[in-house]
Amino acid sequence: MRITNMRRWWAPLIVVYLSVHLAAAQHHRKALYPSAHRIKRGTYSLIDPTFQRSVEDVNLLFEILLAGMQIQGVEHTMLIPDEELASLRSVQKLEVICNDVLPKSLSDIRRLTAELAWRRQPLSRQDFERTVLTLVYTTQTLARVSTQQQREAWTDAVIQLFRAVQKDLRPS
Repeated sequence: MRITNMRRWWAPLIVVYLSVHLAAAQHHRKALYPSAHRIKRGTYSLIDPTFQRSVEDVNLLFEILLAGMQIQGVEHTMLIPDEELASLRSVQKLEVICNDVLPKSLSDIRRLTAELAWRRQPLSRQDFERTVLTLVYTTQTLARVSTQQQREAWTDAVIQLFRAVQKDLRPS
């Protein structure tokens, strides 16, 4: 009789535990940047585009950022003031990432930061790159907003993205 009562007590507990475990496992497989897996008409056709594949690509991205690259949300365009850098073939991938993959609305960026806060494992190389570029976009947007309320909201997004990058860079 005691064993039967114990089974009745443990069964719901086990079901709850398994449900939570399954939900957590699905959460970790959820794409941080779902638009990276969609092909859009008229763009450089890439599935899950990534810019940095070598040390030279990392150096090129650093040079592009130093040259004053702008990611503008309203027009959804990436601008590189240096014409020589902008004309490089490999920059097409970066344009696709900045124009079509990165979240541009504050609500999408907040969704991203919430998902980043829940993550326990390190970001993939692609997701780390996109998070850093989203941080660049968010910082540039913060510089352009005019009202105090918008400034506070975008500042919070910048801080959350910075914390996510910082957390990913810490040794585990």
